Formats: sequence, C-alpha cells, structure tokens
Amino acid sequence: MDTSYIINHLGEEHGNYFNAIAPPIIQTSNFMFETVADMRKAFEDEMGGYLYSRGLNPTVDILRKKLAALDGAEDALVFNNGAAAIYAAVVANVKSGDHILSVSHPYSWTVHLLDKILPRFGVSSTYADGTNLESFLSHVQENTTLIYLESPNSWWLDIQDLKAIADVAKARGIITLIDNSFSTPLYQKPIELGIDMSMQTATKYIGGHSDTLGGVISGSASMMRKIFESEYMCIGSGIQPFNAWLLLRGLRTLPARIDRITASTAKVLGYLKSVEQIESLIFPLDPSFPQHELAQKQMKGACGLISFYIKAQKMEEIEKFCNSLKSFRMAVSWGGHESLIIPKCAGIQSHEFDPKNPTHRMLRLYVGLEDPEFLIHDLGQAFASI
Repeated sequence: MDTSYIINHLGEEHGNYFNAIAPPIIQTSNFMFETVADMRKAFEDEMGGYLYSRGLNPTVDILRKKLAALDGAEDALVFNNGAAAIYAAVVANVKSGDHILSVSHPYSWTVHLLDKILPRFGVSSTYADGTNLESFLSHVQENTTLIYLESPNSWWLDIQDLKAIADVAKARGIITLIDNSFSTPLYQKPIELGIDMSMQTATKYIGGHSDTLGGVISGSASMMRKIFESEYMCIGSGIQPFNAWLLLRGLRTLPARIDRITASTAKVLGYLKSVEQIESLIFPLDPSFPQHELAQKQMKGACGLISFYIKAQKMEEIEKFCNSLKSFRMAVSWGGHESLIIPKCAGIQSHEFDPKNPTHRMLRLYVGLEDPEFLIHDLGQAFASI
C-alpha cells in the first residue's frame, strides 16, 4: 500500500462527516443504539463497533488504520503514551513463572516495569547486550515467553539483528516486541522482518509538534484483540479523541519532516566530527558506527538523534556547554519541530561525577526542523564557551 495513500486517504470516509477534508474529533464518551439487539451485539464484541470511547472511537479508528498500515501490520492499538503501550504489550504476554529477555539499557519506564512491577507477580527478566546476537540469544531460558527489543535504542543507539532474533523466537514460540520509536515505520519495518509487535511513541515523530502524547502497538489482528479485551480495556489507557486528532494532523507531514530532519542531521553530524571537544560520536548510519552494515541492511534512515561523548574533566564544563546553548532547548524526548539536547550528567549529583566514566560525559542531541546552519552556529558558540 502506498505511503501517501495511507497517510492522506486510508480510513477516511468523508461522506460520513459532511465531506470535511479534515476528519472531525468525535468527542463523545458514549454511543447510542436504536434497538436492544444492536446494543447486545456491541456488548458481545466491543472491538467490532462503538459502545464507549474507553474502547473504540471513530477518530481513534482512523489513526489505528493508518498506523497499522504504515507498519505493514494487520491491526494497531493507540494508547495515551508510549509507556502505556509497552506495559499493555508486555503484561498481555506473560504470567507468573515466565521469563523476559530484554536488551540492555531499555527505556527507563520499561526498566521500572521489568524490575519493580512484574517481579511482584512472579515474572523475572534478564538484560543482555543485543548487539552480540549469539550472546544475546544464549540468555533465552526454557520459560522465556517474551523478548523485548529497542533498535536503535535512544542513547547508545545499539541495534539488534531483528530478522535473526525473530526467526529464533518463532521457532521457540517466544513473542517478540520492539520499540521502533527511533526509526518510525517509514525508516524501519520490524513486522516485515518477523517481529510480532512493533511499538512506537507517537508523541515523537508521529505527533511532531511536542503538543500531545501517544503510544502505538501494531501486530496481528489476534494479538491486538487479545490486548484490547484485557489490558487495554481494563486499565483504560486508550488515547482520547482530541489527542488522536492531533496525531492525525502530525501524521500528514511525517514524510516531509523526517526527510528534512535527516538531511539536517547529516550536516550537523559533519560539523560535530570536526569539533575538538568531542571524544567520539554515535550515529547508526555513519561509517564509524560499529553496526553500520546491519543498520544499512534493516534501516532506510536514522532521523535526528546523535549521541556523543564530550571531553571534560569536570561536570561544570558540561553544564556550561549546555547552559550556553541558545537554540537547542534542554529537554527530554525528541521528534518535535524543536532541536533538543540532554546531558547524562543531569541524572547525577556533582560529587558523583567521574570523568573516567564515559556515560557521565555523554550527551544526546536531537536535530529538529531549524536550518542546520542556524544550529551549527549555536553549537559552535557553546563549544567556544568551554
């Protein structure tokens, strides 16, 4: 299915809403029925129609259809945020006594789920380096029911061989789940590589304007129904109609935005490679990246995240660099119109800083929609300050 058709036409039935170009926000909690038989049918299969917006809603459904099609999946569910999507996808597929194999350094709230919540219900987890395929798969246990992946992850940008892991997992009856927020479905299609569920934080590139939250899981129709009829409905973490409408709006410009961000990122990366104060850079599609060949094989692009290690003996130097930036805003997340930066040392106290620990000297930069020359000038004056 053509990407332009998916983004601009799929799921939109303009005759149902007065031929309006933009689909409306169906801002209702409830839906009415003409007969008892119709209501009974909705009670019997809430995923087959509209009963209550905690479940399905027409505005949300348009977004679901588009996001599933972009992933090459049969169906999708949309949540209030990415953490809710991860929670539902994981919890729906484990029970007491099960084991989860996860890549190292996953998203912080995934760590909280695996380390703090699931052990209370008898589910154990192991973290392993996903860049080493053989070593990673050696951590699969007899009771492993789910493998959690992030490729690339959001700091070290580590990637995993998705097809190879999917092949092994399918042979052993293990469910695979990936956080695909870094690449979006336009630059990487895990479902086509055999991964069971592809998740992305729609807050980021899908929304694109830093004004709404959202999370998506795509996969088989049977898996989405399984999650819908349990975790999705019980927790009530489905996205609201207005937020879904904002994501539909953002989706319209997704290809144009990530293409521009990708082009700008290449220019900013070129500049950063010339900066004396930088010890090393991390970017999946740069030839210096250790997994460059695999990245080229399974990713069409890499959008706007660059991580780097700065040469610094004191945390104050890193803070001065960040505080001197005028155009890059200091904030978490990425994927919006604005360029961002976040230093790892923001998570520690000054007395804990160890210059010999590269992680303490790590920064992550996101290139937004500003002109690259504008951003390079800002970086230059901030580096000059130290």
